[in-house]
Amino acid sequence: MSNIVRLIIACVILGSAVALCAFGFWWWGILVLLFGGFVLMSFFFNENMILAQWFLRKENPDKAEQWLLKVTDYEKQLHKNQHGYYNLLIGLIETRKAPLKSEKYFKKALSLGMKMSHNTALAKLSLAGISMAKRNKREAQMYLQEATKDDKNKLLTDQIKMMKSQMAQMDKQQVVRGGYRQF
Repeated sequence: MSNIVRLIIACVILGSAVALCAFGFWWWGILVLLFGGFVLMSFFFNENMILAQWFLRKENPDKAEQWLLKVTDYEKQLHKNQHGYYNLLIGLIETRKAPLKSEKYFKKALSLGMKMSHNTALAKLSLAGISMAKRNKREAQMYLQEATKDDKNKLLTDQIKMMKSQMAQMDKQQVVRGGYRQF
């Protein structure tokens, strides 16, 4: 359902709640007002996105992907502020299938922008992991530094430390026979 249709339905429901209250049906008016508020909230927070996030937290990426696939055209169905989060969720799901293909979703999520700093840190941390898989150490270090700056609430400190230790192991693996490094 388009966001404009959701907004029109919410306005009609809220208008009918006001009419019910004006005619003296207070309890029905309050009940319809709560229902209208719920429909208005679905304008800002898409239910498919909320359910996909919930299934990702429950470690069920198949169900999360099913809910995200119900969003056919995210530019029309989602509020502008949710476009980055949609691409972030698609990238997280795609990481489990084909990690190198998820890079474009994380970059698009960063370009569209996200309001919460820990989500941008998560996208940059994922990009650092992809860069490490591609053996691009300089880019991985850049993304790790940006992720540590964006992780203001220190939610991803353990993952960042683990990524840095893996990067140090990557340096040790570059030492080949004879003690020379391979560049």
